[in-house]
Amino acid sequence: MQMELFQAIANMSGANFAQHLVNGISLGSLYALIAIGYTMVYGILLMINFAHGDIVMMACYFAFFGITIFHIPWYITFVGVIIATALLGAIIERTAYRPLRDAPKNSVLISAIGASFLLENLANYLFSGRPMRFPNIPLLSQNISFGSVQIQAISFVIPVITILSLVVLLHIVNHTKIGMAMRAVSKDYEIARVMGVNIDNVISTTFIIGSALAAIGAFMWGVKYPGITPMLGVMPGLKCFIAAVIGGIGNIKGAVIGGFILGLGEIMIVAFFPQLSGYRDAFAFILLIIILFYKPTGLLGEKITEKV
Repeated sequence: MQMELFQAIANMSGANFAQHLVNGISLGSLYALIAIGYTMVYGILLMINFAHGDIVMMACYFAFFGITIFHIPWYITFVGVIIATALLGAIIERTAYRPLRDAPKNSVLISAIGASFLLENLANYLFSGRPMRFPNIPLLSQNISFGSVQIQAISFVIPVITILSLVVLLHIVNHTKIGMAMRAVSKDYEIARVMGVNIDNVISTTFIIGSALAAIGAFMWGVKYPGITPMLGVMPGLKCFIAAVIGGIGNIKGAVIGGFILGLGEIMIVAFFPQLSGYRDAFAFILLIIILFYKPTGLLGEKITEKV
């Protein structure tokens, strides 16, 4: 394997490496955007929103119908998808999670899995299981030439959008009243409630922000990977959850770092070892096992002391 790696490096030109690097950063940025939704919900509720990947899938369908059926310009559709997906996240929180706020964690977990299956089957019923193609947006899908290298414009747009989204989110969390309430709830749920924090509003806002970021990621995912099916969100959802765990679930910066590690790792494995391209998805799960074995709390996760 070591000799094959050296051979692959020797055979790869600088242009090819640059193309793989850009693609890896682009994919990692998508994982990071979606992983933030997982880590925000876990940081406050200590639960995994298993429907998050399916929210990404629904956002892709919203964009598809907005552009192709209603012929709304893509930039207006983009804003509309963010609003519609944020509303969907709020509805899921209100119907599937809020009634179980004081129930055992297992009940909330089952409800989250049920919400995921509901969205998948609802999409299959409403939109059929036939694969659809995300509408072409020439401005984003055109290739930009750098000598002999051809790179899609969206591959440059995605990291920029991710960084801007992260900056805005960190500002909200660290410098606004609702952000202060989120941090208080994440530290001690019961004390925050006693101190007068409106828990329901904080949790709803968390779901809205996480779903809005998922919508941004879904729109860009659709441009880069145009196929849409009711099961679209399953594998990206799993991988983004893994990215959140790698970075330290509950830590926003950790989710972003985990996303970049996962995206770059996937692309580079295929670049250096083309014969392993069929095992590309397995890389995420292998990396998860390694991280859990050596650092169970993730790269930036806080060490948790068990209460006696």
